[in-house]
Amino acid sequence: MSADGVELQEQDIALLQDMLAIYSPSTQEGELARYLVGAMAQRGLRATIDEAGNAVGECGEGETTVMLLGHMDTVPGFIPVRIEGGRIFGRGAVDAKGPLATFVAAAASLPAGLDKRVVVIGAVEEETRSSKGAHYILERYRPDYVVVGEPSGWDSLTLGYKGRLLADFSVQKRASHSARREPTAAELAVAFWNEVLAYVQAYNRARTGFDTLDVALDRIRSSNQDFSDRAEATLGFRVPPGLELARLQQDILGLKGPGSLDFYGQAIPFRAGKDNRLVRLFLQAIRQAGGHPSFKLKTGTSDMNVVGPRWAAPILAYGPGDSSLDHTPDEHLELAEYALAICLLASVIRSL
Repeated sequence: MSADGVELQEQDIALLQDMLAIYSPSTQEGELARYLVGAMAQRGLRATIDEAGNAVGECGEGETTVMLLGHMDTVPGFIPVRIEGGRIFGRGAVDAKGPLATFVAAAASLPAGLDKRVVVIGAVEEETRSSKGAHYILERYRPDYVVVGEPSGWDSLTLGYKGRLLADFSVQKRASHSARREPTAAELAVAFWNEVLAYVQAYNRARTGFDTLDVALDRIRSSNQDFSDRAEATLGFRVPPGLELARLQQDILGLKGPGSLDFYGQAIPFRAGKDNRLVRLFLQAIRQAGGHPSFKLKTGTSDMNVVGPRWAAPILAYGPGDSSLDHTPDEHLELAEYALAICLLASVIRSL
């Protein structure tokens, strides 16, 4: 396979166009699921919607199972679909309807009588803390190889994602006259944030890149009501492998002072190995197409954080698209890259 002469089929363009035209923010994936089941069935896959609302398509039979796990939902904000200058614009073109369309098109292109089982899943609620679709399939499949549909670029492979921990901090105290120098609730919230920053900086000493702990102050506000003074803040932690979420929670609890903390949105950090047949076949296919393969580690989360630790199978994230365009108003995908990714993924599946 080489990049020269790879042509994008009209039906594959239409598939992605139709998917982008169906607005499917998290928890509103039903219309897209029904469309995908019809499109997959029309192209020869055994297709259904499972009890979680995931769109599921299968082809081939055999003892080896290849799981192609994408997601149907997007962040809010519809982008009118258009093709311009060899690019297709629309919400989800990159994250992650482009990769999911790649999965469907690649599976549909495989020969009849394939001696392995290929399962394509368009999961629900990946963009939320619930990851409902991925959690539903955890005990229902035991795949031998897993490809997660996220934008890596056609010539790169993503091997890991940081974990996540969210924390709501609140503090309330009796109102007092401003002339008295008792700290206000707002000052206590700021003091807590400064303690957290100091903790993160201490943890990151001598650590870089994927191994660092990251934190963001997502929200802070204060209010006064009659005889009470209250402040609230929401913090988001990006957690590297090697730092257990339980330990992080315990450490942050020790910084809260008179406030209270509520933890949620936990996602385990995960980093996959690269010494396996799945990775080697991808590297080979990328080089044969004239690419220079590279590996990526990402600070965000994906359904790899959910299924990777449980399935313990060779796994990576792959899909066309520039992830810097995720969630932006200018989200678009190069159609030539989409074509390459379809061809390359089909080649890998045939070789597994």
